[in-house]
Amino acid sequence: MSTTLELLGRDFGGDIIDSSSDQYPAASRTPLALGSPAMVLRPVTVADVRAAVRFAAASGLPLSVRGGGHAFAGFGTNDGGVVIDLGRLAGVEVIDEDRHLVRIGGGATWGQVADALAPHGLAISSGDTRSVGVGGLTLGGGMGWKVRKYGLALDSLVAAELITADGELVRADADDHADLFWAIRGGGGNFGIVTAFEFAAHPTTDVHFGKITFPRDQATQVLLGWADLIRDAAPELTAIADLANPAAGGPEAPVQVHVAVDTDDPDLAARTLEPLRRLAPVIDDDVTLRPYGDLLVEGQVLPPGLQLIPRNAFVDRDSVPQALSILAEVGTSGRSPFIALRSLGGAVSRVAGEATAYPYRQAELMITTIVAGPPPVIEAAGPGVAALWERLDPYVYGAYANFLGGTSADDLAAVYPPATLSRLAAIKRRYDPANLFARNHNISPAPVG
Repeated sequence: MSTTLELLGRDFGGDIIDSSSDQYPAASRTPLALGSPAMVLRPVTVADVRAAVRFAAASGLPLSVRGGGHAFAGFGTNDGGVVIDLGRLAGVEVIDEDRHLVRIGGGATWGQVADALAPHGLAISSGDTRSVGVGGLTLGGGMGWKVRKYGLALDSLVAAELITADGELVRADADDHADLFWAIRGGGGNFGIVTAFEFAAHPTTDVHFGKITFPRDQATQVLLGWADLIRDAAPELTAIADLANPAAGGPEAPVQVHVAVDTDDPDLAARTLEPLRRLAPVIDDDVTLRPYGDLLVEGQVLPPGLQLIPRNAFVDRDSVPQALSILAEVGTSGRSPFIALRSLGGAVSRVAGEATAYPYRQAELMITTIVAGPPPVIEAAGPGVAALWERLDPYVYGAYANFLGGTSADDLAAVYPPATLSRLAAIKRRYDPANLFARNHNISPAPVG
C-alpha cells in the first residue's frame, strides 16, 4: 500500500482527504448516506481521474464514484475504501451553438447546467433537483419536467468520455465503442467513470409550472381522470400526482398534481390544463410562468439517524385503472406511505426498447413510495408498505434504478430484463472484467445464465 500511495502522490494533482483533514466529515458522506472511507480523492483533471482509478485498482480497496451523491443506496461513499469525488470536474460549455451541443463535466449538477445554459436559451431534459449529479442521473435514465416532450436525459446524450477500469480514456458514441455507448445509457456506473458528457440541448422558454390541488375524497376520480387525460395530452405536459405527501398533511393531505407545461404560450398552457382543472373541485392552483431553472428544487441532506426507503415500479396502459384504484384507496387511509405517480409516455415511448439499456419505454406511469424517519418509524411502516406492494404486484413490473434504495439480486432483476442484463454483462466483461466499478446496481461480469 505504501508504494501504491507513493505512486498516487506522484501522479495525482487533486485533493487527497483522509480522516485527519478538517474536510473529512463533509467529504466522507453524501446527502443521503454516511460513510467512513479510507480516503476521498478529488481530481482536478482527467489525468487525475486516471491516476485515481489506477490507484484504486492497485489498492484492492472498495471504490465509490461520486457525482452529486444523491443515490438512495449511498453509492457515493463507503466504509474503508476509496471515494473518487468528481465535484471539481463540473464545467459546462456550449461547444456548437448551431447544433446546441453542450459539453458537461462528469461532476456537474443539473442546477449548474440549468444556470449555465439559461443565457443561451437552452436546456436539457433532466431531473427535478438542482444538486443531483448529471452523471448518476443520466447513466440510470433521467426523468424530469421535460420528459414527455424531450425524453429521458440519456436520450439527449450524443457522446461520453470515460476512464475505464484499466485507467484508459475512451470516447463512446454511436460510431466508436458503440456497445459501450449503448450500455452507459441505462446501465449505470458499471463501465467506467464518465469525465465528460456531450448532450444535444434544445431551445427553451419559460414554462408554466405549479400544482393543482384536489380534495382527498376525490382521489379515485382525480387519479383515473388524470391518467386518461395525460395519455393523449400534448407532449408539452408532464405531471406528477401525489398522495399522503408529508409536506402537505401526510395521511390527511389532498391530492396534488404538479404540472409543467413546456411553453411560454399562455393560451396553449390554458388549453392543456383546462381538462385537468375540470376533474374535481380545485382547492388550490398556483400554476404560473417560471424560468425552467426555477423548477429544479434544492436537494436536502438527510439528518443523521433518519432513513429514506424508496420503492418503485412501472405500470402499463392496461393496468392503470386497477393500480390507481388501489393507490387512491391506500393513499387516503391513515397509514399510507408517501405515494408519487409520474407520467411517462410521449418522447420516452418513441424510442425503441432495445435502443438503449433503459428498457421500459412503453410504461405509462411510474409509481414510487417513500417512507422516511428514524428506524422505529421505518420498521412500523414496513408491513403496510409491503401489503400495498403485494396488492399492486399483479399490475406493476420492473423498476427504475435511480429511485431504488436496494441492491439485491431482485432489485437488479427488476431494473434489467434478462436480455438486457445478458447484453450488459457481456459489455461489462470487456470493459471491467474484475468488477472494479461495483458500488452501483452491479452487473456482474460473469456470464448470465
